[in-house]
Amino acid sequence: MIENQPGAIALVGSGEYLPQAQALESELLRLAISKGKANTFIQIPTAAGKEGRDSLDFWKARGADQGKRIGCEVKYLPVLTREDAHNPQWIADVKDAGLIYFSGGDPVHLADTFRDTPLWSAILSAWKSGASLAGCSAGAMAFGGKIIGIRRSHISEGLNLLPDIEVIPHYDKFLGWLPDRVSAAIIRQDADATLIGIDEDTALVFTDVWRKYGRGKVHILRGDLEFS
Repeated sequence: MIENQPGAIALVGSGEYLPQAQALESELLRLAISKGKANTFIQIPTAAGKEGRDSLDFWKARGADQGKRIGCEVKYLPVLTREDAHNPQWIADVKDAGLIYFSGGDPVHLADTFRDTPLWSAILSAWKSGASLAGCSAGAMAFGGKIIGIRRSHISEGLNLLPDIEVIPHYDKFLGWLPDRVSAAIIRQDADATLIGIDEDTALVFTDVWRKYGRGKVHILRGDLEFS
C-alpha cells in the first residue's frame, strides 16, 4: 500500500507512446486532470540518453504522435545529465503537468541522473499534488528501491519512489531469453522487496488499489502484492 499518494503511478512492461497504450495513457491524464492538473504529457527520455541522437529523436517523435492521438499538449524534456536536472524551465514545466512519463533504456543511468536533484523533487511534488507518474521498462525499474540488472546481472540503487518493489519489465520476453538470470533474481538471498514481472504491452497501475492494464500478465515473483 502507498500512503498519502494522490497521483497515479504506472509501472509499464513495454509499449510506451504506442497505439496499444493510448487508452492507459489517456486514463492517466484524465485522472490527473480530475485533480486540477493540465492536459499536458511530459516526455522524459533520460534512460535513452547514452544511445545517441537518433534514439532520442525516435522517442520524441513517438511521444508527439501519441499526444496527437490523445489530444493533449506534449512537452519533451531531454534531460541527459545531472546538470540538465537543474534546469529551471523544465522544473517549471512539470509543476502542473497531468502525466510525467519516463521511457525506456538504461535504468541505472536514469536513476543516477535524477537522484537528489531539483527536477526529481519537482516531479515528486507534482505527483503528490495529483499528477500521474509513469515509467516504462527502464522507467519502471528505476522507480524501485533496487534495480535488477537482468542483462548484466548486477544490483543498483533505484530512485526509491517504491522502496519495497523491484520490477522486471518485458517479463514474458526476458523469461525466454535469460531464464537463469530471471530465476537468480527471484531467489536472491539478500532481497526482501516484492519482485514483480510485467509482460510486454502490460502495466500495473496504482490509484486507490493496484490494477492490471493491457494484454499480458503481471507476475508476483517474490513477496506479496494484491492487484485486480
